Amino acid sequence: MPGQPAAGTTVAAATAPRPAPRIAVLSSLFPSSEEPVAGIFIRERMARVAAQLPVTVVAPVGWFPMQGLIRRFRPHFRLTRPVDSRDGPLQVLRPRYCSIPGPILLDGAAMAAACTPVLRRITADGGNWVIDAHFAYPDGYAASLAAARLGLPYTITLRGTEQRHSRMPAIRRRMVAALGGASRVFCVSASLRRLALELGTRADRAVVVPNGVDTARYFPVERELARRRLGLPVDARVLVTVGGLVRRKGFHLVIGRLAEWRRRWGNVVYLAVGGASREGDEGAALRAQAREAGVAEHVRFLGALPPEEVRVPLSAADAMVLASSNEGWANVLLESMACGTPVVASDVGGNREVVASAVVGEVFDLQDAGGLDRAVGEALSKAWDREAIVEYARCNSWNARVEQLVAEFRGIAQAASVA
Repeated sequence: MPGQPAAGTTVAAATAPRPAPRIAVLSSLFPSSEEPVAGIFIRERMARVAAQLPVTVVAPVGWFPMQGLIRRFRPHFRLTRPVDSRDGPLQVLRPRYCSIPGPILLDGAAMAAACTPVLRRITADGGNWVIDAHFAYPDGYAASLAAARLGLPYTITLRGTEQRHSRMPAIRRRMVAALGGASRVFCVSASLRRLALELGTRADRAVVVPNGVDTARYFPVERELARRRLGLPVDARVLVTVGGLVRRKGFHLVIGRLAEWRRRWGNVVYLAVGGASREGDEGAALRAQAREAGVAEHVRFLGALPPEEVRVPLSAADAMVLASSNEGWANVLLESMACGTPVVASDVGGNREVVASAVVGEVFDLQDAGGLDRAVGEALSKAWDREAIVEYARCNSWNARVEQLVAEFRGIAQAASVA
């Protein structure tokens, strides 16, 4: 009869809750001892999920026979070794897959071939496993292939590289296929959700889950103390950018305007916090630009700092400037706010969604020649309520994001168990 347990099933068994889902993260970008901040936002998210659900990370490492030679010319090329490790609550498995430097068209299939045996082994216990991939390509596409072979549901998180990849026809087709089969497509911004819908994702499966901020790590340091620690004049006007020293982050745009800003606003000092990343290393070019512009002594390159030290330059600054050309959800904006420092951000990707109130910063049009000048001028002249800025960041902590994710994972596992 309808509503009755199936024959041979006890009422207790029929009504007992299903075991919690188990999450197999698939992400080629994940922190390692060689690259401790690579994909740290993924680690921050999934370590918190691991407090409620079992999580295992599969972080494939690209390999090519002659990449040692490439490293002679690009010292930071593929530093992470294919060595399994433990990262707090997370077991991290690092299978090696063949990846030809440059073209990425074959990376999705190669990644799937390397990761499927690992995923088969860790999901062999018969639990309610969900594969959780980060970035639509190659990771999301690899997850779709592995999930089809293993009969498992999968999710994909869009994080910003998808804008560029969607303009490559062959990769776009793979993205469309992968997104179409995903149980959920998590998007770190509404702009990426719009892209997911454009790529054919069902609206009921495209969910916005922004990144959060760790307010136990990012909090205000008294400004005068922070400036003394960095050897900065207490009365200077200090700007800071935090990120990989790559062109996309816009360091060159700030350095290019610094001489003019010093003429307008006096002793403006610029802190560049960051180093080489997988995208490249523009450090030498930026230093040369500063010398040629006559502002070298006013630009401080602080290098790549551990996350727990970044709050010092953020707290020392009058404003954090992010003149980037592309972003998914820039965590550094919330990290700056958590330190009580207002932000100046280009209107790309999810930046306007992060800077959703004039209380916390300024957003400018990257295509407007005077937009950056006006936004920085406003940031330096406005009397900011730093307590309100910190409170805004607290309202965007990781906790609420993780509760949403856990609920989604439970729903996916439940749906898969009754399918």
